[in-house]
Amino acid sequence: MEYRYKAVKNTGEIIEGVFSGNSKEDVAQMLRNNQSYPTYIEDNVRIGSMEIEVKRKVGSKDLSFFCRQMNAMLNAGSTVIRCLDIMKKQLDNKTLRETAAQMHSDVQKGKLLSQAMQEHLKVFPELMIYMVESGEISGNLDVILQRLADYFEKDAKIKTRIKSAMVYPIVLIVLSIVIVTGLVTFILPTFITLFEGSGVELPMPTKILLALSAFIRSYFLYIGVAIVIIILIVRRIYISPEGRLFFSSLALRIPLFKGLNTKIITARFARNLATMLSSGVPLLTALENISHIITNRVVSNAIKKFKEDIQKGSELHQVVKDSNLFPPMLDSMMEIGKESGALDTILDKTADYYDDEAEQALQRMVALFEPAMIVILGVVIGFIVISMAMPMFDMAKTVK
Repeated sequence: MEYRYKAVKNTGEIIEGVFSGNSKEDVAQMLRNNQSYPTYIEDNVRIGSMEIEVKRKVGSKDLSFFCRQMNAMLNAGSTVIRCLDIMKKQLDNKTLRETAAQMHSDVQKGKLLSQAMQEHLKVFPELMIYMVESGEISGNLDVILQRLADYFEKDAKIKTRIKSAMVYPIVLIVLSIVIVTGLVTFILPTFITLFEGSGVELPMPTKILLALSAFIRSYFLYIGVAIVIIILIVRRIYISPEGRLFFSSLALRIPLFKGLNTKIITARFARNLATMLSSGVPLLTALENISHIITNRVVSNAIKKFKEDIQKGSELHQVVKDSNLFPPMLDSMMEIGKESGALDTILDKTADYYDDEAEQALQRMVALFEPAMIVILGVVIGFIVISMAMPMFDMAKTVK
């Protein structure tokens, strides 16, 4: 297996190349033996003589690494231009590396780092751009980048936990659909000729099952097209402003998902607000920025109203309490944070608490989902087996 790598030698020189090995650890060991520090190692795919580097989306983990590396180099006395020049050569993610190269060119032309980032909204979230701009104004960009690195690292961890918890339910649902479809479409037709030639009156469950099997086999293509059309229609509705608002409201009302969604939104709101306040962003500006970051439209609209109410003289903890969208603990912690003068610290700890609560709620949901799916799958397969067995028993009696 071939791997592409980039590394920094003891002399500070950046090297890159391709190495054949059994694993990435072999490449890392080779580089260490040559007094080099690997900055990234990834699979190298070849087609003929061409090398193709897999391009992937920029995630929280990539942004955390970007901010941490920038912070380390700025603390060491490097300029922003020099930092970007190094980053465009050693970043693991190809998309982020290409973006860093474009930003390096823009900054050389006189743009600020935040202005260069503004040109890449698909790569950098608005929160990051606003905070970098705040750091440039206050003169503590290195501190801001360190806080952003911590923020994205925590965000990556909670996303990883949620994805890991959702893997098993998704696999179980897909397998259930495949098994039932296979039974109805391919297994049942083998019994049709047997039943038709037996002369035995088929029970109603068997008739229903055979009719369903015949319908799926006859209109399989049309069913597939209909499913695709329904998915596209739902997606079109979902991305519309009215649809986003409807589904956001639904996510906060369905009993099974209400608690989990509330905890996730609360943690995200508290974490973003804590990060921005600790970086010197004014409260009203922070609320405006967060209203664009929160994906739930109901909560996003409420946060915009928070800003309007605070401008009229209301307290933050009071408007949060009056919204009835967040758990009571949040506004209580905000009030304590205001009185103690450590609102950002209190909010950060509150975010940690609700991150843990959301993870536990998700694990409980998965724990309940597993036996429920097994029971449903058992009932469906049991119905199929019984429907097939009933006419067989009647045929056996007729033979006797």
